Amino acid sequence: MNVKNTLILLFLMVSMTNHGHAFDIDETVDDAIRKNYNPNKLILDTDTANLEKNFSSNQNIDENLPELPAITGSKSTKKNSDVKSSNIVAPPAKVIPYTGGNTKIRQGTSFDVVSLNAISDWQTKGTSVSFKTTKNIVKKKYIIPANTVFQGEIVESHSPQITCNGGLVVIQIYSMKYKGQTIPLNAYITRANDKKIFFNNIKGERTFLKTMWKKGDWGRTLFNKMLNLTINLGATTSTLVLSPFPLTYGTICLGANAITSPITAFFSKGGNVSIPANSNFRIKLLDDIMID
Repeated sequence: MNVKNTLILLFLMVSMTNHGHAFDIDETVDDAIRKNYNPNKLILDTDTANLEKNFSSNQNIDENLPELPAITGSKSTKKNSDVKSSNIVAPPAKVIPYTGGNTKIRQGTSFDVVSLNAISDWQTKGTSVSFKTTKNIVKKKYIIPANTVFQGEIVESHSPQITCNGGLVVIQIYSMKYKGQTIPLNAYITRANDKKIFFNNIKGERTFLKTMWKKGDWGRTLFNKMLNLTINLGATTSTLVLSPFPLTYGTICLGANAITSPITAFFSKGGNVSIPANSNFRIKLLDDIMID
């Protein structure tokens, strides 16, 4: 064997060794794939894809039916028209912003109005109340038309309390709707239900004296009965000696009742504030306002 044949033989031996080594690496990779791959998922993915393919290619669609929404992956999309129609919002009522004016209504000016809702001391702080003019208010430089609405709220209230203290309602007027504008203002009530009020306090009746007199009814009634009995006993000689006793008893009871009636009246409550709708009020400005 010459040298050339010897080299060819060595080359073939080395090539066979390298092929065997590559076979071992490929076998290891196959083992890792078989270990980590989930065959169930492969079937599920394949079936889902086939179903979608068969459905898209074999479906029979009635031309009269409405169009189905487009499907992208697992999420559905809406048409632009559907999105716009679902987000339609009713336009707000037109309100002209107040930008001030050139005509001044001075503080101290009063407006005669009527209430648009009932007012009582059961209403809590923050309750809105409204009033309106019933006729045109004509001044030299301006006219406040009929049905102009004044808006306010109850800033303080309480129900009747002991010591015969009546209920209380305090109202602040904060705006006037004039020619489509809401004009801010600061005003208060000077007359409520055709009665003059002071310091903006609409108060229920304070009934201490009335209640004290009422609590003394039984003492006065008993005294009158005893007095009549004394007169009747004194009319005959046989009962004349007994006549002072009923009068004495009636006098003692009347005195005791006079002492206790203020005490019992102290723990009684006064009258409620209850003003029906459409009652007459008067509003007075605390500050100047500007109108057009």
